[in-house]
Amino acid sequence: MTLRLPAAGGGFRTYVPRTEPAHFLTDTAGTGRGADPAGTRSGADPAGTGRPPLASRTVFSAAHVVADPYADISPDAPAAVDWDATLAFRRHLWSHGLGVAEAMDTAQRGMGLDWAGAAELIRRSAAEAKAVGGRIACGVGTDQLTPGAHSLDDVRQAYEEQLALVEETGSQAILMASRALAAAADGPEDYLGLYAHLLRQASEPVVLHWLGPMFDPALDGYWGSTDLDAATETFLQVISEHPDKVDGIKVSLLDARREVELRRRLPQGVRCYTGDDFNYPELIAGDERGFSHALLGIFDPLGPLAAQAVRVLDTGDVKGFRELLDPTVELSRHLFQTPTRFYKTGVVFLAWLAGHQSHFTMVGGLQSARSLPHLARAYELADGLGLFPDPAVAEARMASLLSVYGVDQ
Repeated sequence: MTLRLPAAGGGFRTYVPRTEPAHFLTDTAGTGRGADPAGTRSGADPAGTGRPPLASRTVFSAAHVVADPYADISPDAPAAVDWDATLAFRRHLWSHGLGVAEAMDTAQRGMGLDWAGAAELIRRSAAEAKAVGGRIACGVGTDQLTPGAHSLDDVRQAYEEQLALVEETGSQAILMASRALAAAADGPEDYLGLYAHLLRQASEPVVLHWLGPMFDPALDGYWGSTDLDAATETFLQVISEHPDKVDGIKVSLLDARREVELRRRLPQGVRCYTGDDFNYPELIAGDERGFSHALLGIFDPLGPLAAQAVRVLDTGDVKGFRELLDPTVELSRHLFQTPTRFYKTGVVFLAWLAGHQSHFTMVGGLQSARSLPHLARAYELADGLGLFPDPAVAEARMASLLSVYGVDQ
């Protein structure tokens, strides 16, 4: 079988899909034996998948939500979520030994999923994590505030409300960057004061999240300056004044050099979780002076492969780790190309092709945010990597999408 795929520059090209998945999808324990490609078994391993836990790195996948395709709603209405499929995907990630970073940017926070939906997602996912023994950390933000001007006190109270909910579920908190804070703060001192207050309140160490404007233009100038060097100094000051309350930092600036420099300046015991979807293999592999852990949106579609790569790294085989993960960077850079914030469309598209959901529909109607040539290239790259447990299903679904767009095979 072949597929006629649209090319970015116009016209069509012929693609021959692969017929078998890659070995990491037919590999339960990292040995090439057994399979659980659909992730039907639950837990990091308590359910007996045979997969050893990840040891050398702490790895979170920021997970997407599955929309309810049959809900009769408009794109700007509160999200209708298919809870069964959404939680099943989290069990898939846990079954491979990954942690789940819940209610983050990948789950369309602020791009289709409002605070009420995020709160329900956090409650349900935290309960599921307890049931199966999965690791979970949840995003804490201020998105219950309506668009418009807000005071710093309003921002503080919004953060406190969300922090309380996350801690009530027993989950680790990730203090997300706030659009409302970026709009309300007059300079670095406002960030220092507000984060100090939140860290004093946190009952357990949190992850601080620095999301760059390429992911959300409303966050430009976060930490009180558009000068990244100055912003970095403020960020480090927050951490240095409260190192016992900071488990780690999640950096999403798509700048490997800056992340390495920041990583080397962290207090002892504070981890760096890379959020760099362009340079993650080298940052996770590290160098003689340290390495990054991971909290990545790209590890949603790459979950099984990423887990396999980290298990290879656990043995000390850096070369083998890079050989597995380096080839995925082209796909990641494609999904996260500008406008970067629309990467979620490609993530959900690949989940549909891989059989993790029965449809290609997104909350907020975001399935329309990427072009057909973009999606076709994502399919081609993912198929080439062997990411689909059943390549024939992925091929048939790709063909059905092409048909909707008027491309005959």
